[in-house]
Amino acid sequence: MWDYTDKVLELFYNPQHQGVIEDKGEPGIKVAVGDVGSIACGDALRLHLKVEEKTEKILEARFQTFGCTSAIASSEALVELIKGKTLDEALKVTNKEIANYLGGLPEAKMHCSVMGQEALEAAIYNYRGIPLDTHEDDDEGALVCTCFGISDAKIKRVIIENNLTTAEEVTNYVKAGGGCGSCLASIDDIIASVQKEKASVTTVSNSFSQTNGKSAVKTLTPVQKIALIQRVLDEEVRPILIADGGDVELFDVEGDHVKVILQGACGSCSSSIATLKIAIESRLRDRVSKDLVVEAV
Repeated sequence: MWDYTDKVLELFYNPQHQGVIEDKGEPGIKVAVGDVGSIACGDALRLHLKVEEKTEKILEARFQTFGCTSAIASSEALVELIKGKTLDEALKVTNKEIANYLGGLPEAKMHCSVMGQEALEAAIYNYRGIPLDTHEDDDEGALVCTCFGISDAKIKRVIIENNLTTAEEVTNYVKAGGGCGSCLASIDDIIASVQKEKASVTTVSNSFSQTNGKSAVKTLTPVQKIALIQRVLDEEVRPILIADGGDVELFDVEGDHVKVILQGACGSCSSSIATLKIAIESRLRDRVSKDLVVEAV
């Protein structure tokens, strides 16, 4: 018997947001749907969002979940966390927040909170007509776990986002390794690779700091590049924007194209292009690569 919290059991036995949202063609209202998971793998979630187009505020959200107690409770928690938020605000909700809202989840059930986060991203990207670029690599990477169809790219992503350090933790978050177990050694190799790249990023970043961005480092792996871009944004760009009532969030990195989400005053400011080019792009070119191009989504 799983050791569920009272909150998990409450939301499982008395969900208030199950069902669908029908698109009735209301003026200024748009309905979007996001799907993740697979019934064949044991869990699937379809999230429905009703959004006010003018403000991008989530007016209503409902879910259809096939899964266990944790999956249904996590779906209910997700809806309660995003109700009334704008899409940009909702995108900041993490799987950790979902788990914390529930008072915690058994380690072996953390994948349920990850599924909720990914369904939310899928629904918002569908609303905006944006391809799921951040998850494309999940399908294109080399297949590691044949039992659950999990690629090395998805495993690497969840390791980075949740600071996972063991194969058991990876299994808890994405199920990889939870079947026959033959891929556990490969998962350990991926963890070691990520840790090595993170250590390298720290060295590279420190080098940039010590030489005012004039380091002679020529190449970075994709993981190193993303980590360094995120660090520059967090430490050098965001404090300036926040002081003026704005903010920026890293959305995706495709080669030398950096996609960001401008928030607050930056999102509605008439000089947002200048913010992109002067405050963000020039700083990233100076600190990371002169070839970077920044665009807002």
